Amino acid sequence: MKDKSYFKTIYNSPIGSITLACDEKENIVGLWMEGQKYFGDTIDSEMIENHNLEIFKKAKNWLDRYFRGEKPEISELPLAPIGNSFRQRVWQILCEIPYGEVTTYGDIAKIIAKEKGKVKMSAQAIGGAVGHNPISIIIPCHRVVSSNGSLTGYSGGIKTKIKLIKHEGVNMDKLFIPKHSTAP
Repeated sequence: MKDKSYFKTIYNSPIGSITLACDEKENIVGLWMEGQKYFGDTIDSEMIENHNLEIFKKAKNWLDRYFRGEKPEISELPLAPIGNSFRQRVWQILCEIPYGEVTTYGDIAKIIAKEKGKVKMSAQAIGGAVGHNPISIIIPCHRVVSSNGSLTGYSGGIKTKIKLIKHEGVNMDKLFIPKHSTAP
């Protein structure tokens, strides 16, 4: 069986250099910021540089519009994040968080628990899945905060998380930077 091929390109954004990755079917499989925790960890082979793929043109256009303050729909891009079924479900829920709003790890845990017929689900398990989101920004993991308002756990870094949610017009009054964070 032939190994899958993956391709990458660079997008220069207002928050720094971003690597975009796609598979051979031109589905987006990755979007990582420079220095991001878990950078490229879902891709099990070397990514071939290719700046001319149509999907990269579409993704860069999507990001241009996002950073101009427009609200492009996630559904405009074919996404194929690589991960187990639990992570896939969490990432689907992230896609449902409206632009300019935040939700909590606990709220996502309640949704998953209900779907699985459980009384409770660990917010930490949700945090792990959110933190390993391989398509940052497009799958908006930056829109998840702790139930107490702490801006913890963003693999792209707390400063980047703040820039993204401020960019989206999120009310920051009840949000704060924790003294100790799991994010870089």
